[in-house]
Amino acid sequence: MEDRAMTTSVLYDVPGPKAILRNRILAVLTILVVGGLIAFVLYRFYLTGQFTAQKWGLFTYASIWEQILAALGKTLAAFAVAAVFSLVLGLVLAIGRLSDHAWVRIPVTTVTELFRAMPVLIMMMLLYYGLPSVGIKMDPYWAVVIALVAYNGSVLAEVLRAGIESLSKGQKEAGYAIGLRKSGVMRLILMPQAIRAMLPVIISQLVVTMKDTALGFIITYPELLYLAKQFSSNVQFGRPLLQSAFVIGGIYILMCFILSGVAQLVERRLRSSSRGQSGEATPTGTVPVQPDDPRMHEGGTVTEVLSVQRKR
Repeated sequence: MEDRAMTTSVLYDVPGPKAILRNRILAVLTILVVGGLIAFVLYRFYLTGQFTAQKWGLFTYASIWEQILAALGKTLAAFAVAAVFSLVLGLVLAIGRLSDHAWVRIPVTTVTELFRAMPVLIMMMLLYYGLPSVGIKMDPYWAVVIALVAYNGSVLAEVLRAGIESLSKGQKEAGYAIGLRKSGVMRLILMPQAIRAMLPVIISQLVVTMKDTALGFIITYPELLYLAKQFSSNVQFGRPLLQSAFVIGGIYILMCFILSGVAQLVERRLRSSSRGQSGEATPTGTVPVQPDDPRMHEGGTVTEVLSVQRKR
């Protein structure tokens, strides 16, 4: 108990009376400043008539919400396809960047860096406005999807590559020790661990993909932001620009919360399953690689070899 108290006192000094008073004063001032800013914004909204029934009357019609649901469907349709193909492209590019063959690694690296450096909006405009100049007509939906796949796929490729390279060399050598080829080591050992480790980053990038679908309004793709722009120009309801932004922005925030919640659920499931597998794998039975085998000295474990062998 004394050691624990000493460690706590070293890592964290308990504030004295003056420090406590200072922290409370700063907390009160912060609350007052933030509350004052919110009150000022609400007051300006009141003075400019942003709370009037005319401004919000647009969203009292069922037909308006039908249009919002249709635009939401367009947004989700673009996001779903872009998310799936971004993950597939990211896996392919990550494996290509880790290839031992220069004729594969160099072109894949060039393509990845090119797509990662180009803004999504420029790619959309090139696909939608640029291709018709060479005789190729592009639908707005596919211009949005292809641009999102190219950019987010290249970003996810770097995420997966970093996750794979962060693993210890013993993981790879343990797979080779039990006779797996490089493709088997990548598919059964390295890639599953890299995906689990980088899952929060992958999900955050998918959230970016969802929000980037809003850029489609520039090329007349009828998604949520495009519909909000149409609502804001409605003269009959006093051009409800802020009201449209609040409603559509709230829908985007809700979708991001749902996606983050699903990501946390998947992450917990993966962690629980990985713990269960590691608990079941015990160094018994017919295991060709023994703990004192020199091939296991670089960080591989019998448990890891067993788990791979059982999968085979």
